[in-house]
Amino acid sequence: MAATIHAAPAEARLDLERSPDGTLRVRLGGRWRLENPHPDGSEIEASLERDGPARRVRFDATDLVEWDSGLLTVLRRVEDACARREVDVDHEGLPEGVRRLLALATAVPEARGAGRADARPPFFERVGRRVLGILDGIQEATRFVGEVTIGLGRFVTGRAQYRGSDLALTIQECGANALPIVTLISVLVGMILAFVGAIQLEMFGAEVYVADLVGIGMAREMGAMMTAVIMAGRTGAAFAAQLGTMTVNEEIDALRTMAISPVEFLVLPRMLALMLMMPLLTVYADVLGILGGGIIGVGMLDLGFNQYLQQTLAAVGIDEFLAGFIKGGVFGVLVALAGCLRGMQCGRSAQAVGLATTSAVVTGIVLIVVSDAILTVIYNVVGL
Repeated sequence: MAATIHAAPAEARLDLERSPDGTLRVRLGGRWRLENPHPDGSEIEASLERDGPARRVRFDATDLVEWDSGLLTVLRRVEDACARREVDVDHEGLPEGVRRLLALATAVPEARGAGRADARPPFFERVGRRVLGILDGIQEATRFVGEVTIGLGRFVTGRAQYRGSDLALTIQECGANALPIVTLISVLVGMILAFVGAIQLEMFGAEVYVADLVGIGMAREMGAMMTAVIMAGRTGAAFAAQLGTMTVNEEIDALRTMAISPVEFLVLPRMLALMLMMPLLTVYADVLGILGGGIIGVGMLDLGFNQYLQQTLAAVGIDEFLAGFIKGGVFGVLVALAGCLRGMQCGRSAQAVGLATTSAVVTGIVLIVVSDAILTVIYNVVGL
């Protein structure tokens, strides 16, 4: 049985011949170039389907005049079709250059996810993969927290591997360099609280209680919360970007090669710096928020500054500041953990660094809100 298929008006030619021993001989002729029309290899697949699987496929390129990657594309399609049917492919009849390029094309496996998916996975398969991904993320986060805990233990005993200069520099970045944005946001939040409260309290002639509203709100909740959100977007994202870039540049791998723990050398200074600075920034934000509320109270409600100050001191005690101080410390740990964890999990591309930075901010804010709710319940139980 012999079949001849021409791709008119192209010069490329593909002839098929099935021998009695089950060998399918493919004769290639003419000019196989991308700019010229040529067969796409479907004829060979049709022959394998119509006439049954062959024992092997052999090529004869005696009449081949010119070729480029167009021929390689067809040959790769034929190889895939033969591989699915467990048919051997003999390349001896092809030009040496074609054989070398085919070997090079099959030497490196296709990158995972590089090709287009043929079909969307079933619903339960997608759910299962998502659940497994969540479980893997929880396991990885738990392992990271454990490594950080061990690093903190080594720090307490004086055996941690880190540089004091890195700790001092990170403290400056998390503390003094963050004062301008914390100042602006805290004053504005205090003014907003006072303005919203004044509208309602004026209806009852109780404008003086604006001081209570602003003082307690800033000391217990808003000071720590807003400072933590600011640090999550500013410092947590910076931590993730720094560690992610180190991952891309293989600097973290280099530390492991030198038997230096990346958690102790990179994560520990950042976490300690944020743990130390967040409570102090929280107290600073509380004071500025109260001053911002005073601007509204004195400017809009005709309260005297001394009256506003005395009302604030009577309403806000050390317990309120202590509650916010503790929250600030907890939020600092969570923001540092989120930023460093996402940075260490970063992939090895520029896009992965951006995704890690975004994930660090989102994770940090979610942890802040959840922990704030938990701490509020605990405060209510213990009477703080």
